[in-house]
Amino acid sequence: MKHTILIISLLLSGWLVAQEQTVHSVYFEFNKSNLTEKQIDDVVTFVKNADSTRIESVQIYGYTDDIGKDAYNYKLSNNRANALRDKMIERGVKNRIIITIEGKGRVLIDDDIVPNLPEVRSKNRRVDVVLNVKPLPKMVISGFHTAISSDRIVGDHIYLENILFDRGCSRLTAKSKTELDRIAKLLQKFKNIEFEVQGHICCTPPFQREAIDMDTKKRELSTNRAISVYKYLITKRIDKKRMTYKGYGNTVQLGKGADYDRRVELVITKV
Repeated sequence: MKHTILIISLLLSGWLVAQEQTVHSVYFEFNKSNLTEKQIDDVVTFVKNADSTRIESVQIYGYTDDIGKDAYNYKLSNNRANALRDKMIERGVKNRIIITIEGKGRVLIDDDIVPNLPEVRSKNRRVDVVLNVKPLPKMVISGFHTAISSDRIVGDHIYLENILFDRGCSRLTAKSKTELDRIAKLLQKFKNIEFEVQGHICCTPPFQREAIDMDTKKRELSTNRAISVYKYLITKRIDKKRMTYKGYGNTVQLGKGADYDRRVELVITKV
């Protein structure tokens, strides 16, 4: 089972334009469309844990591997999608928010060159549940900004707009790098400003300050996210003497919901 989550972690005024999508995949045995209780529980939890005020729609897409005839695979992929839909509704997910139930048939692969062919095929025997949610409202907080300027003071927080991370991941996306390019140009203009790169996370129990980075398998996710930003700014010729970095885990929450707490920000330490 896999979650692929697109996260926007910014606090600004107004509304973001782009819609957010979260995908939860449920995997099936070969030639099967039946679900285990755990699979059903996980997908219902996935939907119900989302902010109900932000959910716009749910789309369900079924797939099969590339073995067998097209007609049979389309039927099987539809059966998988419909089976999951029915179980979701039985468990209390509102039918009205499910706008698409579609079997896509088989996922074609080039079996002559694909490594780990059995594993690839197993990942194609799945249903993707796509949760479409309204973007977070941006808000204004005193001392919190989205740009660097000459009137910034020590203690000001600079939110990094459009810094996106997959759940459990510290790697920067292409969109994140574009935003950091913008910040780097401002830092080159205001060379007197020194700052700390701060990484934050959400959704871990109080006794677990930090989350696991899926790449390193260690509880260092907020630190690694801060390091990713720190290292990227170095590649943009920002003097490392101006910067420090630190991961704060889940210790600095804003009380505005989980999505607000998944963030990286710059905090000015010297001007």
